[in-house]
Amino acid sequence: MMVRSGNPAVRLGTLMSAVLLLLLAAGGTGWPQSAPPSLGLQEQGPQAAPPPSTPAPSAPAREDNPGLFNEMGKLFDKLPSILPPIKSPSETMNDLSRLARPSTMVSGRMACPISSNGAPDCKQAADQLCQSKGYKEGKSLNADSAEKCSAKVLIPGRQRKPDDCRTDTFVTNALCQN
Repeated sequence: MMVRSGNPAVRLGTLMSAVLLLLLAAGGTGWPQSAPPSLGLQEQGPQAAPPPSTPAPSAPAREDNPGLFNEMGKLFDKLPSILPPIKSPSETMNDLSRLARPSTMVSGRMACPISSNGAPDCKQAADQLCQSKGYKEGKSLNADSAEKCSAKVLIPGRQRKPDDCRTDTFVTNALCQN
């Protein structure tokens, strides 16, 4: 079976599965190793055996093997610090009830007042629109802008000045909650 996907995570997962399958199929036996090549050098006769009074040197202690299983073990050791803490059932229900509060979409037209930084404050306008319909608060879903100019703009031959017109923003739809 061949899996084709544009998602690199799926391809990497498939590759990791294939490597793991090959390692398991090997049955834990290693590949046979041959002696290193002698490069044309020959030994110079028999070497002297160590005296019987000295013990034979022991094999060096095996170092930590940085193989696939060792690296996977390290990953599993790190998982508890990476994953978020598990919530209790009551905490989960509180989160769901907060998200599942009933809400209603209302339509109208409420002007957004200008905040201290010069931008329109449409949260306040959405709250006012919802309160006018009997709800407690709201969030703006849709807004509209319109340019409002003084009558001086209509005088023929008069140069338009920067303060002759202003842009007003209105909330037209809001999501209201009790």
